[in-house]
Amino acid sequence: MIDTRLLPFVPLLHNKTFAEFFAGIGLVRMGLERQGWSIEFANDISQQKYEMYRGQFKNADEHFLPGDIHNIPAGIVPSVTLATASFPCNDLSLAGGRDGLAGEHSSAFWGFITILDQMRDRRPPLVLLENVTGFLTSNNGEDFKSGMLALNNLGYSVDAFLLDAVNFVPQSRQRLFIVGCLEKLFGNPDPICPAILEVNDVRPKAITEFIAKHREIRWHIRSLPPQPVNHARLESIL
Repeated sequence: MIDTRLLPFVPLLHNKTFAEFFAGIGLVRMGLERQGWSIEFANDISQQKYEMYRGQFKNADEHFLPGDIHNIPAGIVPSVTLATASFPCNDLSLAGGRDGLAGEHSSAFWGFITILDQMRDRRPPLVLLENVTGFLTSNNGEDFKSGMLALNNLGYSVDAFLLDAVNFVPQSRQRLFIVGCLEKLFGNPDPICPAILEVNDVRPKAITEFIAKHREIRWHIRSLPPQPVNHARLESIL
């Protein structure tokens, strides 16, 4: 018999709905919709990006709320299966000021955490973060650690991996991804298997060493396939 406390989540696990924070022009939406996901809510602080988003998606006004994430009441965010957050990289990038999660722009991460916190029993079963690889090393790893522990405190165990756009399109663009799973739905994470933590193209040495070093973080490490080999070149597309 299912735990009655989990009943509100049962419909969500059968519906691929998502909320896209830091939506920009909707690039995450484009990818998710190709896999059968449906947008329920979107937000970005940039009015210019919202205008571009609206030009791409004709139903934007039905779900897009422009404005600062710190000013969004959690009560207006619908119950969804997945919440995505491609939060600003300005203060995490190696090319930026390296002010980290305390910086003017990248501190918007904490606005996302606040919304999840205030959603309480409506927290999405899954969260997906995306940012530059500098997130892993910002402030000697303390920013990444504090971010993962913040998700842990909300009931999510986490996984981290790296993808490079060059394996899909003719442009190299490395990005760090974090997937959080709500533990009361997916169970407590298993002890980390050494074989899963082998260095490969999705978990390079910097990630595996961080995971191995920070056992105080509740990880939910998966065995992931290698990235695809992309033979396309710019000339073939042009």
